[in-house]
Amino acid sequence: MLFSCEFANRMLVLDTTTFRKVREFRLTEASDGMPQDTRLTPDGRHFLVADMRANGVYVFDGAATRQTGFVRTGRGAHGIYFSRDARLAYVTNRDEGSVTVLDLASLTPTATWRIPGGGSPDMGGLSSDGKRLWLSGRFHDEVYVLSTENGKLLARIPVGRGPHGLTVWPQPGRYSLGHTGNIR
Repeated sequence: MLFSCEFANRMLVLDTTTFRKVREFRLTEASDGMPQDTRLTPDGRHFLVADMRANGVYVFDGAATRQTGFVRTGRGAHGIYFSRDARLAYVTNRDEGSVTVLDLASLTPTATWRIPGGGSPDMGGLSSDGKRLWLSGRFHDEVYVLSTENGKLLARIPVGRGPHGLTVWPQPGRYSLGHTGNIR
């Protein structure tokens, strides 16, 4: 397992059988890094780790033995969500009000979707059909609904102070992977 240590600027790898620490990674893109969401890509080849202060996503190999790269996405990189066809990742950039679309085959950004009028996209999930990306707007007291076809803002819903997580249910799949409703 690969764990993010948000306030320690590091990642830990734990053995699921012995419950012991196997290795530790000190993150280097920002001296005061703040790793957030940690996701294994659908093909199992990479771990992606959003870092709010490094403004992008660290890439680790699928066995979590080494860091293999870093992809700059935007200020306040926070959440990572995968398209239903497993070809794209949507990375929320909370501090700049945007979502970066990553091509998972090349691990390169293909688009940046900006929330019109500003926003603070945080945590969320995809609709079961994969056509809408739902995100909490942490510092704007709202929820955003974006089209995954073109990034167009479909709705901006006032919800009250400081929404931080969002689960979209039901989801396709058989096994829950936790967090905000990840299913495989």
